[in-house]
Amino acid sequence: MTRILVLDDDRAVLNYLNVFLLQTGEFDVTLLSDSTQAVRMLGESTFDILLLDMDMPEVTGLDILKAIDERGIDVSTIVLTGVEDIELAVSAMKLGAHDYLTKPVNTDTMLNAIRSALELRSSRRRAAEEAPVLESLAFPDAFREIVTADEQMFRIFRTVEKLAPSENTILIWGESGTGKELIARVIHRLSKRSDRPFVAVNAGVFADELFASEFFGHEKGAFTGAHTDKRGFLEEADQGTLFLDEIGELALPIQVKLLRVLQEGEFFRIGSTKNRKVDVRIIAATNKNLFEETKKGNFRKDLFYRLNMNSIYLPPLKERKGDIPLLAEHFLRSFSQQAGKNIERISEPAMKALMQYEYPGNIRELMNIINSGVIIESSTELRKKSLPQYFLESVVPEENGAKGVPQKTLREVEREHIARVLQYTGGNKTHAAKILGISRVGLISKVKQYGLE
Repeated sequence: MTRILVLDDDRAVLNYLNVFLLQTGEFDVTLLSDSTQAVRMLGESTFDILLLDMDMPEVTGLDILKAIDERGIDVSTIVLTGVEDIELAVSAMKLGAHDYLTKPVNTDTMLNAIRSALELRSSRRRAAEEAPVLESLAFPDAFREIVTADEQMFRIFRTVEKLAPSENTILIWGESGTGKELIARVIHRLSKRSDRPFVAVNAGVFADELFASEFFGHEKGAFTGAHTDKRGFLEEADQGTLFLDEIGELALPIQVKLLRVLQEGEFFRIGSTKNRKVDVRIIAATNKNLFEETKKGNFRKDLFYRLNMNSIYLPPLKERKGDIPLLAEHFLRSFSQQAGKNIERISEPAMKALMQYEYPGNIRELMNIINSGVIIESSTELRKKSLPQYFLESVVPEENGAKGVPQKTLREVEREHIARVLQYTGGNKTHAAKILGISRVGLISKVKQYGLE
């Protein structure tokens, strides 16, 4: 049974809360009116919840919160006060209080706060007990930017640790928004080139002619507008690592030149006949099935086999659902701080919606959803109604249709979802493509296919 310590110097309040909490049949309640005994009692006994009055003589509620924080006492605190003091509430939250309620406390509100605190304690304990820890890795610090508790991801991390010290080319594949560049940066960080440049290039954002110029560089006068010599991405990454994202978008003539770089370490600037040498490790990434692309003639087999000597697959977010709460709370903290807001938690309805969604844009889309919600939200809790409209329309309540019975064709669902995302981005195809987890070229093709222009 949940153990609750109620601390208040007002006997009437203690008696009222005692009767109310005991009547629920859910709690083992201990009452305390002497705040000078609180820290000792919390240290000697185990409590799940502390209902803490802030305005007490001798030892105040803030004093007790500080002691709990300093001593690492494992208890979830819900602050009670007779004065609506925003500054006091902020101070309490910074010291680790779970919630802040003003007297007279609405009983339903209090029960919701208690259950919310218990649910959070439970999820954190499960994560601590079940999740693999970074310290199980040989180089845990290299992975600290990646938020996960998924065992599949930790197996990938262990593979990364083995591949990183080699000089081999690595192919990272998986859907857009799964964190391929983060993994590439970890590989660079753990390689012998870690003190050299890391250059990231997205092949999907350049036209073919522009990519060749940007990638290989050009000589003065090579084409109209080439007023000076220019070093390309290859030379910028010399001695270091070049991360080439969306490699499946490269035109065949560029693929031939890239293969020469991989095999010989040689290239030519545009407009030059001078052979240049470069020492660079290439990490490529793709959201396409390159094997299928070779069958279609869109990707060279010799380049594919060269790139695929060592490969890493990153699973989509829908295959690591347990990471959604971790990532959502991580993004909430980050964006709340950036926006100067004090949004402390995600409401239960909002979290349920986040867990139901399929995330075609993966982690990047979840990040955008939380960021959008933080901008809209005006309370201390990120509520479902603050999340993007396209997202809310895509999360269909189970009661609206027969369980497990599809109501629309895949084509209809895809068309509607693309239309919602385009509406959300105001027609910005680059932004929409990122959310949908496809290239801008692919989005334009689908827009034409579905008549969404």
